[in-house]
Amino acid sequence: MKRHSFFTRRQRAVCGCLYTHTATVREREKLAKRVSHRLLIFQRITNHITERRFLRNKKIYYLKITVKGWKHMLHIGNHISSAKGFEAMGKHALKLKADTFGFFTRNPRGSRVKALDMEDIEKFVHLLQENGFAPIVAHAPYTLNPCAKEERVLSFAKLAMEEDLKRLEYIPGNYYNFHPGSHVGQGKEVGIQKIAQILNEVLFEGQKTKVLLETMAGKGSEVGSSFEEIREILDRVSRKQYMGVCLDTCHVWDAGYDIVAHLDEVLSEFDRVIGLSNLCAIHLNDSQNPMGSHKDRHAPIGKGYIGFEALSRITNHPALRHLPFILETPHEKDEEWALEIQTLREAWKE
Repeated sequence: MKRHSFFTRRQRAVCGCLYTHTATVREREKLAKRVSHRLLIFQRITNHITERRFLRNKKIYYLKITVKGWKHMLHIGNHISSAKGFEAMGKHALKLKADTFGFFTRNPRGSRVKALDMEDIEKFVHLLQENGFAPIVAHAPYTLNPCAKEERVLSFAKLAMEEDLKRLEYIPGNYYNFHPGSHVGQGKEVGIQKIAQILNEVLFEGQKTKVLLETMAGKGSEVGSSFEEIREILDRVSRKQYMGVCLDTCHVWDAGYDIVAHLDEVLSEFDRVIGLSNLCAIHLNDSQNPMGSHKDRHAPIGKGYIGFEALSRITNHPALRHLPFILETPHEKDEEWALEIQTLREAWKE
């Protein structure tokens, strides 16, 4: 009997379909071990597994799994303050009707980091599971520059990333996003080499967090404003299985990629150079500036040069619609982010 692959692509894990895997009696234990491992991986993003049982039919066992958590839903949230702890962030997201969110791992303009409260983390992980959250996107501080010229700045980048990744092991299955940094006159080739070197030093075997390179606008001496530069960094990382990409809509627009009139062409270019399989999350932002300005100034959704219709096309695009979307729009009141979440959800087509 033909065997069907189990969760061969991430897209299959989010479509809400019924999966069947077959095995002979001899393979039952091997299959159970294999499936249990994959269920552990996907438990966070599929809410609850509603059925997991073997049915006897002569010498064939069938494992049927109904995936519910990501069915018919836009996975969207905003950047939330971590000042009050992890559980508070989760409750804040629920208040805004979000099922994902972003947060800084430490002071975004400094280096300080709060001690972990294990009871708080345990409650947070339970909250994520109970409410079917999509992966959340932790963000490294802005002061982190892994391709800096000064050794002191490079040392901080390495130390902060090492600490952050160790801490994120307590909330497994999520993402750690960082800006590739600025080469400050050393040249992009040197910058790319330094970024890859630090990644090779901080990534470790068996880690449960995927590290995401963020696409940049090209302001000043920033590295990562072209898909080719992102690809070059990825190519030089040894543990590629722990790497991915976060696409920022404001950044790619400001970098010169026309996601308004030529979204399909931009995604085709991304796929050719980087691979859409490496795209794990999207920072959904409008831009205060025209395309190609290299400014990196975010605007509220629908209030900038990208516009609501173009951003809605992004959330509805077949290649992107399953991803977590994080709003980094310049607001001060929760009601403003809640309205953006609601409006984008209403424009999302099931």
